[in-house]
Amino acid sequence: MDAPASDIVVDHHYDLVIIGTGSGNSIPGPEFEDRSIAIIEKGTFGGTCLNVGCIPTKMFVHAADTALETARAGRLGLNARVDSVDWQGMVSRIFEDRVDPIAAGGEEYRRGPETPNIDVYDQHAVFVGERTLRTGQGEEQKIISGDQVVIAAGSRPFIPNAIEASGVRYHTNEDVMRLPEPPKSLVIVGGGFIAMEFAHVFDALGSDVTIVSRSALMRSLDKDLGERINELAADRYRLICGPTVIGAEESEGGVTVRLDDGSSVSGDVLLVATGRVPNGDRLDLASGGIEMTDEGGVEVDEYGRSTSAKGVWALGDVSSPYMLKHVANAEMRAVRHNLLHPDDLREMPHDHVPAATFTHPQIATVGMTEEQARDRGHDVTVKVQGYGDVAYGWALEDTTGICKLIADRDTGKLLGAHYMGPQAATLIQQMITVLAFDLDVRRVATEQYWIHPALPEVTENALLGLEFD
Repeated sequence: MDAPASDIVVDHHYDLVIIGTGSGNSIPGPEFEDRSIAIIEKGTFGGTCLNVGCIPTKMFVHAADTALETARAGRLGLNARVDSVDWQGMVSRIFEDRVDPIAAGGEEYRRGPETPNIDVYDQHAVFVGERTLRTGQGEEQKIISGDQVVIAAGSRPFIPNAIEASGVRYHTNEDVMRLPEPPKSLVIVGGGFIAMEFAHVFDALGSDVTIVSRSALMRSLDKDLGERINELAADRYRLICGPTVIGAEESEGGVTVRLDDGSSVSGDVLLVATGRVPNGDRLDLASGGIEMTDEGGVEVDEYGRSTSAKGVWALGDVSSPYMLKHVANAEMRAVRHNLLHPDDLREMPHDHVPAATFTHPQIATVGMTEEQARDRGHDVTVKVQGYGDVAYGWALEDTTGICKLIADRDTGKLLGAHYMGPQAATLIQQMITVLAFDLDVRRVATEQYWIHPALPEVTENALLGLEFD
């Protein structure tokens, strides 16, 4: 493919240009050693997941889980407590000892002699023409182009205008984990998975947490899980659901958030966790002839190709309907294959996408909710199985955990699986396999061993509880 025709003077033309070093950084492997590649990353190598998302948050969550279980150990006959929290020690262990060196090592590798066919650009990139971008290295601005361009520019936190316009100091997932110390009080605006994970972390580590959400928490969950998590959250946090934030101002030692019902809530620290938006609107896509979605993402077809610009691909949060790292990785593998095999394209892998929220209790889901299954005309059979009804649930003294399975009564095929409780994100993996390989749950329940008295017996009993004709 020839370099794009343009009046713009191009400093360097490449076979492949990749914007973003999250999942996009995994594209260049041995198969691409004969291709000239540019990688553009204005921030920290590794993307959201490594630096400010999945990985460090789960490291904090594990500490929070341990602290909370210690505080609740009386139900097991243990007299235990957490005397203090070494927050700076946690920050150092998570970031200085683990995350930051990995990010730095990733950049060093791409800049080093191990990948001589790759150039790294560290200025922000914008399109200035067809497959042509303005970026730079250090202080020097450069114009580069590519036969193929992969946009993997990720997403960023969405900030409500009422907060952004107020001028108050607020935090997001991108900086709240590096606070100098945990706040005495924390106001979280938002009710999704990011809000719920941080609520658990800070509450378990000693902060007084208030959650402000326009709707019920985790509103996309199946009803049985959604109702239960809201009840549990109301027992643990100060929960304000319904009002909308209309403003905020600095108050003595913190921030006060004003709500449209006339009330207000104050805290030492304000955390905004109201979702994420794709970064497509920051790339001047129109100058590259690239169509953008209403949400600010790159419009792509089923293969990850731009619907309007030849030779342009996109993956991950900037284009995907699923802002999940495991989806971005799967999309990366599809795009990598398509770059290498243009006559044998693979579709983006969007079937049976699971998700987990590492709050307390842990939540994991895959497939349809009961309401969705009924709306789509299935004759459903449903079983809700309590963790506390199996032997390992007794060991845990668990009283709130549930597994809910939804299947088609006529075919025996699983439609959805929903877990809330200890190890939910691990337990659900068997049901992801059932969906992926289109197995009959009647056989899954009876034609394999289930280790006794392990926690997967929750799943076994739920399967056996489904009723078929």
